[in-house]
Amino acid sequence: MSGRLLRLVCTAAVAAGIVLAPLPAAAVPEPPAPDDRSVSELLTDLQRLYQEAEEATETYNATAEKLKEQRAEVRRLDGRLARARLSLHDSRGAAGRLARQQYQNSTDISPYVRLLLARDPQHALDQGHVIGQLARERAEAVGRLTGSEKKADGLARAARKALDRQLTLAVRQKKDRDGVRRKLDDVEELLASLTEEQLGAVAELERTDVEAAQEDLVTSGALGSGEDSGEPTRAADRAVRYAVQQLGKPYEWGAEGPEAYDCSGLTSQAWGHAGRPVPRTSQEQWARLPRVPLRELRPGDLVVYFPKATHVAMYLGGGQVVQAPRTGEKVKVSPLASHPILGAVRPDGAQDKDAR
Repeated sequence: MSGRLLRLVCTAAVAAGIVLAPLPAAAVPEPPAPDDRSVSELLTDLQRLYQEAEEATETYNATAEKLKEQRAEVRRLDGRLARARLSLHDSRGAAGRLARQQYQNSTDISPYVRLLLARDPQHALDQGHVIGQLARERAEAVGRLTGSEKKADGLARAARKALDRQLTLAVRQKKDRDGVRRKLDDVEELLASLTEEQLGAVAELERTDVEAAQEDLVTSGALGSGEDSGEPTRAADRAVRYAVQQLGKPYEWGAEGPEAYDCSGLTSQAWGHAGRPVPRTSQEQWARLPRVPLRELRPGDLVVYFPKATHVAMYLGGGQVVQAPRTGEKVKVSPLASHPILGAVRPDGAQDKDAR
């Protein structure tokens, strides 16, 4: 039997400890009534709650990633705005200096009359040339000043909009975080309501269901000949090695390591450490990475699960994956068919010819 039973019992014990924490003497809670649902119904409900929690987690991850990108955009625009304002200050100073120089070198007498009255006509001609040059430089400075003002105004508006988007995403992130916590509370509430016998029966049924699904997958021919389709690329090998090194670390929603991971946190970090950054969430990994048939799976490929692509694991070979499963469990090696398979993607699919 797998260690799932022990983990479920431990999770239930933790949840029960939370529910039965010491309360004022006047508010002693009644023991929970036994759950009379069948083992199959309990397993279905528990898996549904876990899936809902993971879906909420991936939604949170997506918002967190957008917020991270938006904060970087705000910093970038703030930097450009600061440089534009400094340039504007310099342009204003240059325009002012040229204006003063032109005023000091100008006169109400026309250049023609000055030329007639001058003791040194060449000097008058030179002085007129200087005045004209100053006028042209001043016009250019005014043009630069106008351009700098427009640029600074445009960047200021862009920076304000970017900051508004950042604030909106921060509010959404808090809402998503609260949604995950509510889903996890539902899981803990169900686990806390079960007896040890029920937990054991649910764990055993889940184990046998996974074994049956794995057997069906293998015998169906969906994995081809049953042998892996070629050797992994160097990058894929590095990603696999990184993921395997995380075995035994706890699942934590929203975590990207190095102490804990959620499902897509593990896969994105593994490929990131292999020098091939991939999207943060399982939905984006499914949507944006090259897809590969199951019969062509090789180590390092990502296997995506459930209709909404809310879970992901890394293929190890031999029909096994490494995954960060769910709350209460640790990074582990599991059968490929541990969950309903949506499909598989290959992060280095576009680099195959050059990356071996």
